[in-house]
Amino acid sequence: MNPMRALRQYQNVTAQAQTSEASPHRLVQMLMQGVLDRLAQAKGAIARKDVPGKGLAITRAVALIGGLREGLDMTNSAQQVARVDSLYTYMMTRLTEANIKTDPKIIDEVAGLMITVKEGWDAIAPVA
Repeated sequence: MNPMRALRQYQNVTAQAQTSEASPHRLVQMLMQGVLDRLAQAKGAIARKDVPGKGLAITRAVALIGGLREGLDMTNSAQQVARVDSLYTYMMTRLTEANIKTDPKIIDEVAGLMITVKEGWDAIAPVA
C-alpha cells in the first residue's frame, strides 16, 4: 500500500471520529483550526509556486469560513452576530483577492483575524 494513501485514510478516519464525538463548541474550534491550516498550506503553495495547490487551499479555507457563517445563530444577539457575519464575509472576500493576486500578505491578514476570533472562541467555556 502507498504510505501517503494510508496516511490520508488514517487522517480521514481520525477526523470523522473526532467530529462524531465533538460538541458544537469543539466543532467550531475545529473549523477555525481548519481555516488556519488551509491558509498555511496556501502560503506554502505560494512559496513553492504551486498555483493549483494555492487555489485549492484557499478554496477550502473559504468553504470552511462559509461553514462558520452558516452556523451563526442570527436570532440571538443579532447585532453582535451580524458583526461576526460581516467579518467572515470580509475574510472570504479577501481570500478571493489573495487567490487572484497570489498575495501572501492578504493570507496573513486573514490568518491574523481568524486567530483573534479563535482565541476569543477558545476562551468561551462550552455550554454544558
